[in-house]
Amino acid sequence: MPNITLAIPVELKKKMDQFKEINWSEVARQAIWEKTVMLEKMNRLLSKSTLSTSDVEEHASEIKKSVSRKHKAA
Repeated sequence: MPNITLAIPVELKKKMDQFKEINWSEVARQAIWEKTVMLEKMNRLLSKSTLSTSDVEEHASEIKKSVSRKHKAA
């Protein structure tokens, strides 16, 4: 199995050290696996999309405006 090296902040390492019983390599392996599965699904969905980049940006802008209005009203 290939190995990777992962740099983490000192503060995170201190927190991890509080849980000696946890196999952090397995936690990282699972997180990476889940992220790659999600990205593969996203790629499959996007490969069928007919939207252009400008279409996506326009929709994103409208969504952001809508969310902003919703939070201001709350």
